[in-house]
Amino acid sequence: MNQEEDKREILFLSDTQAPMWVERLVLRTHQNTKATTTIFNEIIRLKPAVLYWLGDIVSLGYRNNKWRIIDQFLASCTAVGTAVYAIMGNHDVMGRPRKGAKNFQKRFPEHISTGYVKVTDSVAVVMLNSNFSILSVADLVKQQTWYEQTLKDLDEDPAVKVVVVTCHHAPYSNSKLVGSSKLVQQRFVPAYTRSQKGRLFITGHSHAFERYEFEGKTFLVIGGGGGLRQPLNVSPTRLPDLATDYKPLFHYLSVRRDGDGLSLTSYCLKKDFSGFSVGYQFEIPGQEVLAEKPD
Repeated sequence: MNQEEDKREILFLSDTQAPMWVERLVLRTHQNTKATTTIFNEIIRLKPAVLYWLGDIVSLGYRNNKWRIIDQFLASCTAVGTAVYAIMGNHDVMGRPRKGAKNFQKRFPEHISTGYVKVTDSVAVVMLNSNFSILSVADLVKQQTWYEQTLKDLDEDPAVKVVVVTCHHAPYSNSKLVGSSKLVQQRFVPAYTRSQKGRLFITGHSHAFERYEFEGKTFLVIGGGGGLRQPLNVSPTRLPDLATDYKPLFHYLSVRRDGDGLSLTSYCLKKDFSGFSVGYQFEIPGQEVLAEKPD
C-alpha cells in the first residue's frame, strides 16, 4: 500500500472518557484508560489523513487535569500530520458547560458549536452538536437551518461523492443506560434520510458497536474508545441490530471511499492488549442511478 492510499484512510473514534467513580459503582472496569492509550498509540502508528472524534473526549471537560493525556495525543497527531476534528459529547460539557466548552474549543479551534463540515477524499463529514439542552433557541435554529442547507449544497457539489453525518447522541441504540435519542431522530435523521449522497450516520454515546439500517440508510454506533461497557437490551423489543455478534469492549472505525460508496472496517483491541484485529467489515454501495424509462 503506497503512502497516497494510506492518506485516504479516515478514522472515527468516540467515547474515550476515563471512567468516573460513580460509573464504577454500577459498571465493571476493564483497564479502560489503558485501552484508550493503546488506541491512541495505534492511531499515531497508522498516521491517517484525518481522525474524527465524536464526543466524550474526557470525563469532565471543565477540569483541566482531565485533558493531559488528550493534549499529548493531539501533539503527536500534529507531529505525524494527522488532522483531528471533534464534536462535543455530554461529558465534555458536564457540570460546568461554559468552562467545558472553552476547554474543548482550545483543543479543537476549528470546531463550531452549531455544526461544521470537513471534506477528505471527496467524503464530506458533517459534524453536529446534539447537546441540545445547552444550546440557546437561536443556536438550535441556526444549527438546524445550516444542517439542512448544507446537505442540499453537498448533494449538488460535484466534488463531493459521499456524505457522512455525525453527532454524539445515537438516534438508535439498544443501550439500557442511554438508549435512543428521540431528539436526534426528530432533528437530524429526516434530512439525512432525504440526502442523496448521505450514506452513513455515525454516533457514539452508547458504549458499544451497533449497526442499523432504516429507510435504506446506515446508522452506526462506535462508542468503544474506552468508556465503561454498557448493558444492551437483548429482549424481543430490541432494535434490529445487524451486528449482534460483534460486541467488542474497545474499537475504532476506519472508512475508505469506494467510488461513491464506502468501505468500512471496525478494528477491535485484542483481549491481551497486544494489538488490534479486524472485527467487522462491510460495504455501503453508492447511490444507484436509475435510467430514465423511454416514453
